[in-house]
Amino acid sequence: MAKILIVDDHVELTESLVDLLKRDHHTVESALSGRDALELILNSHFDLAILDWGLPEISGVDLCRRLRAKDPSTAILILTGKSEVTDKVVGFDAGADDYLTKPFYLMELKVRVNALLRRRGKNVQTLLRARDLELEPERFVVRKAGREIKLLPKEFALLEFFMQHPRQVFSLDNLLDRVWASHSQASTAAVHACIRRLRQKIDDGSPESFIENVHGVGYRFEP
Repeated sequence: MAKILIVDDHVELTESLVDLLKRDHHTVESALSGRDALELILNSHFDLAILDWGLPEISGVDLCRRLRAKDPSTAILILTGKSEVTDKVVGFDAGADDYLTKPFYLMELKVRVNALLRRRGKNVQTLLRARDLELEPERFVVRKAGREIKLLPKEFALLEFFMQHPRQVFSLDNLLDRVWASHSQASTAAVHACIRRLRQKIDDGSPESFIENVHGVGYRFEP
């Protein structure tokens, strides 16, 4: 699971990309203009951004520069109809990690997305394990000691994020920013409630929780 931003003024293409990446259980947000995208970029963290070059108001290349300056860890893929080498150089100089020329096949974009997430340290794995807990991202399955556990989509996304970042401490605000969509009405109280439900399901009465409370700081996943 990753938090992905898609910015393209072509409505049908944007909707297709959102649907494609949501099927892989990513948290996906979109914008149709550079100005709307800039607001999202300045107020949230994204693991990956897919930016169209020819955006109204603020170009994709300018957005790329702004995003790279704000968050060097975000992977950036630029979409464009420009195919000249000199144009690609401009994109890479702005901070892009990859470049995809329109038109393209959706599956090609999916492959590029997975490759960028791997290179940026986001685990695109078929199985995550911690003690007797197993999570299969592609099948949306969680098992505890071999027994399947039913999780709500946000519980699943939160658990996957924790398992991808073992022993790292995250505040409620960090988790809200990394797992929930920017436009959602969720609050830190909703994150706390989700953690409480998740603990009940995966700890199964054990006194040693997978999700530990770090007093005054936040939470960490202890594998």
